[in-house]
Order: sequence, then C-alpha cells, then structure tokens
Amino acid sequence: MSGFGVGGQKVLRPWLLPLVPVYGLVTGVKRRLAWWGLLRERWLASPVISVGSVSAGGAGKTPVVILLAQLLSKRGYAVRILTRGYGRRSSGVERVNPGGDARWYGDEPVLMAQRAGLETDAAVFVGADRFAAGQLAERELVEGKVLVHLLDDGFQHRKLGRDVDVVLVTRQDLEDTLLPAGNLRESVEALRYADVIVVREEESAWVEGVVGRLMAAEGLPGGQPAEIWRIRRRLSFGEEGVAKLARPVVFSGIARPEGLVQMLEGEGWVAAETVEFADHHAYGEADVIRLVEVARRVGADGFVTTEKDAVKLTPAMWARLEEVGRVVVARLDVELAEEKVKIDRMISQVKAMDRRRHKKTWR
Repeated sequence: MSGFGVGGQKVLRPWLLPLVPVYGLVTGVKRRLAWWGLLRERWLASPVISVGSVSAGGAGKTPVVILLAQLLSKRGYAVRILTRGYGRRSSGVERVNPGGDARWYGDEPVLMAQRAGLETDAAVFVGADRFAAGQLAERELVEGKVLVHLLDDGFQHRKLGRDVDVVLVTRQDLEDTLLPAGNLRESVEALRYADVIVVREEESAWVEGVVGRLMAAEGLPGGQPAEIWRIRRRLSFGEEGVAKLARPVVFSGIARPEGLVQMLEGEGWVAAETVEFADHHAYGEADVIRLVEVARRVGADGFVTTEKDAVKLTPAMWARLEEVGRVVVARLDVELAEEKVKIDRMISQVKAMDRRRHKKTWR
C-alpha cells in the first residue's frame, strides 16, 4: 500500500546528479507543451478526475482514490477507476475481478477493486492505455446514475484529458530530488498546474508554507492557486489485530516502508524485526521461507503487513506464515477535513469543465 512515507533522504543516488538538469528540462518542457495544448490528449465522454503526485511512489495515492470513490458513490455517481496495473502479468484492457490474482491484474488494482468495489459499486479497469480502459468502462452503463472516472496515478499521464487534477504532496517530496538522483518524477514546480493539492494533516503547516510560496510565484498557469485539502491518516487492523502482537515481524513491499513502521509505533506496535522488499514485490515461496526463518530467529509471535502485500499472498503462503502466529493486515484509511465543502467544490468544478467541453451539464 502506498502512503506510509515520512520525511528523510534528499539524494538517493548522488553520482547521478549531473543527469538531473537534463531530466528536469525534458519533464518541464513536456508539462508546458501539454498545458499549451500541443500534446495530443483524448477525452472520454464522462468526466475524469485524476489523482497523482510528483514522486515515483509512496505519496499515498491509492487510499485517496478509494476515499474519492466512496465519497462520490455516496453522492449517487457511478465511479470507474482507471489504472495502469504496474507489474501485472496480463496485457490489454480489462475489468478487475476483486477476487482475482494480483499477479494478473497488479497489486493496487486488486486492492482498489476490493476496497472501493466491495464497499461501493465502483469498478476498476486496468490497462496501459487509460483511454481504452475508460471506453470499456463507459460501455457498462448504470441506469439512473452519471458516470465519473478516477484516473489513478494520472498527473504525468497526459494522453488522457482530465477535468480536475488532484495532486498529493508530502514533506519528503518537497525535500527530494528529481530522478535519476532522487525519486521525483518532475519538479515540485509542477504543483502549480494542480487544481487540488492534498497534504497530510501532521505535515500541513510546513508543507502548506512551501506550497503557498510556490503558488505566490508569478505566472501561475491556471490563474488561480490550487485548493488545499488536508487528510487525516489512520491504521486499522481488523479482527486479527484486536489484540496486539507482542513481537511481530513487520514485512512490506512498498515505496516508503519506514513510514509504515513509524505509524505502527504510533499505534503501540513494536516490531521485533522488519523485512523490506522492493515496491510491488511479487512474493514467492522463497520469500515466505525467509520470513518464517526470521520470525523464528527473533522469537516473533506473528506478522504485520500491508493490504497491498496481503493481496499477493496465496492461501498456501498465508498458511505457512500462520505456523508462526497470526498475520495482521494494517489497513490505511484516510479522512478528508471539511469533506462536504471540498467535494461540493470539486463537483462544481467538474460540472463547469464538462459544460465547456461537451456543452452539457454533468448532473
């Protein structure tokens, strides 16, 4: 699960710093060309709300996509999530089965299908071509409801037109460096192109100060500064986590694993050992054997992992881990401050965009 990041490193690969100006020039030019309408964008029939970030991972996009799916569904809209499905074995475009194989669809698409799809009537469509995914989604009409798309990780995906750009930013992002030396996919100045900027409540004072100075710069692309949303993050653990494990092994394959450990400690969970895998890691038998060996070596009484990792564990892997003790899944939930006001404004903005684009009202 993305979204467990904390502040820290600035330059991960200092030997690649000479390449940063070249990367920054290319991404900056591409962003401006898109803004000027010189890059081809295709528009779906229904409105598109993009949720993205400037970082390569760990900003917390997935929980925010799920939250928006829930909030828009409560308003009566039919929500369709469009996502790439990083690391999936399949190709082409298809609807995600909530009970399907995460190796086939990708871990985050399955997670979103389970959370947003089972808790609401939202559906997830996966494909490298997000326009084609949206077209497939639009063939499934929902009687009596207006359809709206949520474009997952869409801030850099300029091939698909969007009505609203929601962009997450963390303190770590603002202290980071561009690829290939750091983890930023484009400069934080790109935040000036956002319609909504999402910040974490615990970082809001510092982050909003930096963002405010950025927005105060001359030549703001849209003429108006982005609206700031504050989100509150919390962990929940389900029935397996009602009683805390005394000495768990915490394992994860996420972009910012140190943030998971920090949040767990804030909830009173103290890891006997942590095991970190690469982001989107596909678990195999050797990984489970390693985890069991680590647990027995440190005298652990079970495991804690994330939802994103849990969807990739097969029943056999799960049973093997449970030979040591309970496997507790840490679920990351987010809440939006001033929820009604913020969503009302976003819907109004989408309606205005839709009237200009389609000459009709998004009801």
